[in-house]
Amino acid sequence: MPTIMDAFAELRDPRCRACRYPLQEILFAALCAVLCGVEDWETMTLWGRTQLAWLRSHLAYENGVPSPDTFRRVFGALSAKAFERCFIDWVGQLCPALAGQHVAIDGKAVRGNRSGTHAALHLVSAWCSNNGLSLGQVSTADKSNEITAIPELLAALDLQGATITIDAIGTQHEIARTIVEAGADYVLAVKDNQPRLAEGVRQWFAAAQDGKLESSYWEHTEHDKGHGRLETRVCRVSDDVAWLSGTGQHVAGLQRLVMLERTRQIGEKVTTERCYYISSKAVKATEMAPIIRAHWGIENQLHWVLDRLVGRGCQPDPRHPGRPQHGQSAQDHTQSRPAGSESAAQEGEPEEHP
Repeated sequence: MPTIMDAFAELRDPRCRACRYPLQEILFAALCAVLCGVEDWETMTLWGRTQLAWLRSHLAYENGVPSPDTFRRVFGALSAKAFERCFIDWVGQLCPALAGQHVAIDGKAVRGNRSGTHAALHLVSAWCSNNGLSLGQVSTADKSNEITAIPELLAALDLQGATITIDAIGTQHEIARTIVEAGADYVLAVKDNQPRLAEGVRQWFAAAQDGKLESSYWEHTEHDKGHGRLETRVCRVSDDVAWLSGTGQHVAGLQRLVMLERTRQIGEKVTTERCYYISSKAVKATEMAPIIRAHWGIENQLHWVLDRLVGRGCQPDPRHPGRPQHGQSAQDHTQSRPAGSESAAQEGEPEEHP
């Protein structure tokens, strides 16, 4: 099993050689602290001092644990790209095969990075919903650049046998081709950024439901009740995709058209939403529905953490307005925990050890 020290051994120390705290000691303490639920630099130092004996069982820590300012300065000076590469390599060794796994890819504006005239930084993240692991992320200047960031993130992962879900911004012919050529399957949301495709899929399902087509579809219904809300989800899946080629909408590997209809009732108020998808995964509605629902995990589990980080690593560096401190990347990556695990940090108290 690769250690954190092995994974980050090639990360260049941006400081001068005569440093009181070796970079590996800073990285190890910071990463372990965040895995234990620590959420700010001050608590990171406090956690390190209380766990110093345990830390010294792994590294020397001759000068103890760095101050909050030292953590902040070091992470602010590290190369974000180099750090991300080290992290992705480490996770790749921990989770060497994604075959049979679901990988959700989505972008998120780091709210705490918005400052004055500077727009919020966007992070495109890959999240393995099966084991609750953040596989990597790529930063972009704005949301429109997510289209170029997604292929970069895909190229960094071994996708063979995985199922990739992406929101509508990733519904691009080149992205679909990249996924298929990597030996993976895709489920891509269809919205009005691809108007001809979106209108065609909407019209097909409308005609099919009205009985105007000879083609049929598989259907699967789920019901959820809780928090004063009743939700019904109906997933419809069709393998009638040949007609799309005639409209000039040829998508690599396309096997399925999907419609998900969600009806929510809260008290007397009832709302209905219809979402559409295209997929290369040749499955029926009973298998497609949980894949789409699992994509929400990147919002519920990963983006939620990003929002909580406002005021820590993703807060703008006061010396460089508009630029987030690099600790955001470390904290976002290392918040990954095995799916279903529980932590004392969920109750507001950091754990002792990762």
